[in-house]
Amino acid sequence: MTFARISCVILTVAALLTSDRAGAELSSRAGPLKVEMMAEGLDSPWAVAPLPGAGFLVTERGGDLLYVNGAQRVRVSGTPRVRVAGQGGLLDVTLARDFASSRRLYLTYAQPQPGVGAGTAVAVARLSEDKRRLTGLSRIYEVPPGGQGGRHFGSRVVEAADGTLFVTLGDRGADASAQDPGNPQGSVIRIHPDGRIPSDNPFVGQSGIRPEVWSLGHRNPQGAGLDAQGRLWTSEHGARGGDEVNLIRPGANYGWPVISYGRHYSGARIGEGTHKEGMEQPKFHWDPSIAPSGLLVYSGTLWPAWKGDIFVGSLKFDHIVRLTGSPLREAERIEGPETERLRDIVEAPDGAIWFISEGRGAVYRISPAS
Repeated sequence: MTFARISCVILTVAALLTSDRAGAELSSRAGPLKVEMMAEGLDSPWAVAPLPGAGFLVTERGGDLLYVNGAQRVRVSGTPRVRVAGQGGLLDVTLARDFASSRRLYLTYAQPQPGVGAGTAVAVARLSEDKRRLTGLSRIYEVPPGGQGGRHFGSRVVEAADGTLFVTLGDRGADASAQDPGNPQGSVIRIHPDGRIPSDNPFVGQSGIRPEVWSLGHRNPQGAGLDAQGRLWTSEHGARGGDEVNLIRPGANYGWPVISYGRHYSGARIGEGTHKEGMEQPKFHWDPSIAPSGLLVYSGTLWPAWKGDIFVGSLKFDHIVRLTGSPLREAERIEGPETERLRDIVEAPDGAIWFISEGRGAVYRISPAS
């Protein structure tokens, strides 16, 4: 076969693969969903942030922050130095509510610490007008040194209506830390955008407990979002079963590792069972585990029937779960080739839902097919 014919065959196969992606749809109870690939060829993408107007930012766990707009792809300079090990690296990216005027954004990442450790850190910076660099990068929070290994960094950032920041922190694989009031690991913290501690946090002024802690008893919350009432919801990994969706209350204890609906990977029982006085119950749990990552409380903009519903991505079973009602129940699982190892799920300014397929190294956008 001649080189020209080989080239023709290659181009034909490429065209067929491209056409197979064009017009892709996912099924849902609200009707077919149009699926658009917004970026591919990403290396362990972790978080996506659609920008006002056009384009988006996406983090790669290896340390890169990318600006993507159609065929344009820019590696944004000025990102923090990160420790890439296990689940650690460059993690969340969250735009400030006033991003359109301030250009401010927040990053979470595994901050290298003395010895071989790393701890979850939060930084604030501004994105340049040309989207090529971060300026004024400042680390505003860092978990105290002590975390070893590469597990359970948590690491979602949500800005509340009052401008304070909720940050989810994993237990770093040290179960007992989630019940240690002097250790912020395994907690949700609340800080100001400059890192100061709000004076109305529930444990401010109490001896022996970190003032930034908003709630404790969490294992590894990798999803977080606000509902229309401004309440914080999280999704977090259990062990072998016991994944949870929680409605976060200030000062509350969510039980890990004293209570859980799962078991240790060895099969051994966790703690004292599923209930204990003074510890919160999840609003929903999975057993077996789906490995939840990313959480969105939907506004209803493009799908009015979904207003207030909670969407959670599954790393383990490659689908999007839609939860609805009170009490919460699983209404459906949205899945297809594009939802492979779903890492993040967010709502764009126009009401479309964007998600990251870590398995495919891609970012997708879904909207009503009609």
